[in-house]
Amino acid sequence: MSFTDRLVLWLHIGFAIFAIGPVALAISSTPRYIRVRDVAILRYLSRITVIFTAASLLVFIFGLVLGQLDHDFGHAWLTVAMTLFVVAIVLLVLVIRDQRRAIKALAPAGMPPEAPAASDPPAEGEAPGTAHPGPQPPADNPGGEAAVAAHVAAVERGRIAAMGGVVNLIWLVILVLMVWRP
Repeated sequence: MSFTDRLVLWLHIGFAIFAIGPVALAISSTPRYIRVRDVAILRYLSRITVIFTAASLLVFIFGLVLGQLDHDFGHAWLTVAMTLFVVAIVLLVLVIRDQRRAIKALAPAGMPPEAPAASDPPAEGEAPGTAHPGPQPPADNPGGEAAVAAHVAAVERGRIAAMGGVVNLIWLVILVLMVWRP
């Protein structure tokens, strides 16, 4: 194996570790924060998902280069892994869409683009250690917009949990294919 082959392999593995891990964590954490209606953290997780989904494309690119260098494109396991990777990326795009829908449903009208996070320092007059829960929908109209928003958020939470589980399972299958090489 030449130096170029090893370099591309190292880049492929490095991007797999540092791009796929964070995106898997972000999509797995999203349903919890939809349930507690913490819009600030949801926006942060959505940003992480977008950035690391784009970065995970480099895993695919370096995998293609490595396959070309090693002349492995005739192997079925590589074709299956590449196809599963494309399916995972498509599902991640759908997860990003659903994250944005959940944020839109949970964010009250007129909410600033970035709400204070739970870890922000306490406001003047507040005791230290006081929790800052995420924004809550208005309770004055339980049958109206708040109920619809809660329903939309619950639907998106379920979709994100399901698609996130499938994406993480796909990553695991690809890992097995890369190591086992049937």
